[in-house]
Amino acid sequence: MAAHLPQPEYSRNMRLIGHSDQGGRPDGVQLMVHRGFAYIGHMVSQGFSIVDVRDPKNPKAAGFVPAPPGTWNVHLQAHDDLLLVINARDLFADARFADEKVYYTRSVGDTVRDVQEQGWSAGLRVFDISTPDKPREIGFLSLSGIGIHRIWYVGGRWAYVSALIDGFTDYIFLTIDLADPRKPEVAGRWWLPGMNEAAGEQPMWPEGKRYALHHAIIAGDTAYGSWRDGGLTLLDVKDRSQPKLIAHRNWSPPFGGGTHTALPLPDRDLLVVLDEAVLDNQQDGEKFIWLFDIREPSNPVSISTFPQPDEADYVAKGAHFGPHNLHENRPGSFISSTLIFATYQNAGVRAYDISNPYRPVEAGALVPAAPARMMDTRPGRPQVIQSCDVFVDAQGIIYSTDYNGGLSVIEYLG
Repeated sequence: MAAHLPQPEYSRNMRLIGHSDQGGRPDGVQLMVHRGFAYIGHMVSQGFSIVDVRDPKNPKAAGFVPAPPGTWNVHLQAHDDLLLVINARDLFADARFADEKVYYTRSVGDTVRDVQEQGWSAGLRVFDISTPDKPREIGFLSLSGIGIHRIWYVGGRWAYVSALIDGFTDYIFLTIDLADPRKPEVAGRWWLPGMNEAAGEQPMWPEGKRYALHHAIIAGDTAYGSWRDGGLTLLDVKDRSQPKLIAHRNWSPPFGGGTHTALPLPDRDLLVVLDEAVLDNQQDGEKFIWLFDIREPSNPVSISTFPQPDEADYVAKGAHFGPHNLHENRPGSFISSTLIFATYQNAGVRAYDISNPYRPVEAGALVPAAPARMMDTRPGRPQVIQSCDVFVDAQGIIYSTDYNGGLSVIEYLG
């Protein structure tokens, strides 16, 4: 490892080969690596950054695109010549969300329903990235309410988003028609029963739980949706204007909820489902990465869980310990149905071998150094690594963001 790189706290079968502070904005959430450039959404900096990673050992800041005032650009998707970026209210800049329990244990709509003026932009930005380091905005889908949380887009006509629009308690599933990327349109929507307040529905979930779509990953005509404390849904989206429920599973309670990502492995009829750890010191309970058998889509069955990091006392370390994101096998990236990459927040980046689906094993790990400075403006946040997102490029190079610690570029040695 080069002398100038921050020394990882722990590594096994992985090594740090590059690092970037993203042009002085080291707060990162979702990232896409596309045509040699990393596009990184920010949690605090209100915009997104571009980092040249054509030489992954020497990443170089290549640009920053600001968001409208008061607006989050935390998530984005890149494919071919298009970059899609979410616009949503910057919730962590709101004093009511300074205690993260407020964000994770009640409907966002309940917390912000008294807001009278919209001092943010809600919707979907569409950029032309035919010149990778010079995004050019060509379209915008305006939405009511808080805006979009996350997107799934891998080319073609359709994108899929989670959005909190007026009349709903929290984020629901929308299909977006990009037949003309300059004029995106909402085509269809689906939600869990009880979320449509405008239609008179009443919430049916327990106090202290949050039913909200984090996002869905689409394979073929099936959308695999993760609904935080609402669990997992499989939706038939053959008709994009009329999604239909195939199956719904929820294991919270007795487990702690926070279902975040459902990654289908179609060639093996398997589904990797990750529950996000959302509170410090495991206050929300032990969270798992689950493996489901989906040979019968109407009856997904959990068959195993991934092993937990145990080489250190990560609960005592502070901040969040537990899963957060998966590398999502996007077209053009590293694709595998046996090697799975995940972020584990204060336990860094992990690789898992699921060749035997009934006995997943950890194949590698790297825990980056603590951030040099804090970007998170919420009071009392510990200065501890919180590995957020992970993207593995077609050459097998791993890229991971952190809320405060910049971009880590990692080589897998397994």
